[in-house]
Amino acid sequence: MVDTGIFATTAEVQYKAGAKASATSSTEAYINSFMTQVESFINVTCKYNFSDVYATLNVDVKGILKECASNLAAIYVINYDMSGYTSRIEAEDIINVLHTRAMECIEAIITQDKKDFLSGGG
Repeated sequence: MVDTGIFATTAEVQYKAGAKASATSSTEAYINSFMTQVESFINVTCKYNFSDVYATLNVDVKGILKECASNLAAIYVINYDMSGYTSRIEAEDIINVLHTRAMECIEAIITQDKKDFLSGGG
C-alpha cells in the first residue's frame, strides 16, 4: 500500500502519535483514511480546496498544511486505542498539544492577511 494523503505522509503522522501508538491505528491503511478526513476538514474549514492546487503551492504553505494535517491525523491514531501509553493522561496530553497546534495552523490559514500570503499575494 502507498500513502494516499496529499498533505502529509504516514511516517509524519506516526512520528507525532509516538512510539506507544496502537500497531493497528498507526498502519498506512488507517492513516490513509484519517488523512482523507482531515484534508477535507481543512479544505472545508478554510473554504479553499488546497488539495486541488497542492502541487502549485509554495513550500511554506505546504509546510503549514503538513503540520495541521499530520497533527489531526495523529489525534485519530492515538484516540483509536490509548492502551499502549503509560496512562490515559499521557495520551490525552499528546492529543491536547496536537489539537492546540492544529487549531493555531487553521487560524493562521483562515486569517485574511495570511490568505493573501497563501495565495501568492504577499
